[in-house]
Amino acid sequence: MTALWLKYRETKTVELRNEIAENYLPLVKIVCGRLAVSLPQHLDKDDLLSSGFFGLLDAIDRFDITRNIKFETYAGVRIRGAMIDYLRSKDWVPVSTRQKIRKYEQTVCRLENELGRSATEEELAAALEISVDELQVLINQCNSATVIPLEDYLKSDAAETADTNPAHSTENFELKETLAKAIERLPERERIVVSLYYYEEMTLKEISMVLHLTEARISQLHTKAIFRMRGFLAQSKEDLI
Repeated sequence: MTALWLKYRETKTVELRNEIAENYLPLVKIVCGRLAVSLPQHLDKDDLLSSGFFGLLDAIDRFDITRNIKFETYAGVRIRGAMIDYLRSKDWVPVSTRQKIRKYEQTVCRLENELGRSATEEELAAALEISVDELQVLINQCNSATVIPLEDYLKSDAAETADTNPAHSTENFELKETLAKAIERLPERERIVVSLYYYEEMTLKEISMVLHLTEARISQLHTKAIFRMRGFLAQSKEDLI
């Protein structure tokens, strides 16, 4: 592959670019598979794959083989970014649902900052003035509107610049430190799900087998964890300003 990259760097031909892209097509499918876990069934996964493929081509055009970073890491950011841009352009979530989700996120943040711990479902339902059953419905709606939210915090151009820009390296390190603190605050099951999904790169189905829970329950735990962490990260950002 190195010889192919060097040749492409010199010639920039479409043929060589496509040859390189063919080698990394499985990466597009992997990113799509992980992104698709929280998407409604009616969304066309082929369109998502197509947008990811264009992200891969963009990564190939921009990648500098002389820099000390893996192409897979660099391309993963570009592919995921292209897919998320496509999904945002579709905007499949109704405004009323977005408003409910926003209220839920704000309530989680406020309540857990007041309590200094994770809020129970009963406490969240009371704060939202709804029943626990209605809270479960809301969480499921949150799940369908959540697109790899943790990676939204992790993804940045740091993968491109960390080796040459010390400021970016420091910023990326501080982000991961804050993220680690957010994970530590999660209830045990949610913490396990996040760790297995994002760090062990297990699928929700695999995690459901490990924890002996349904895949739907794992998906719900994942969503609840994300909104708790969003609140913590948002508060941490405000504290720094």
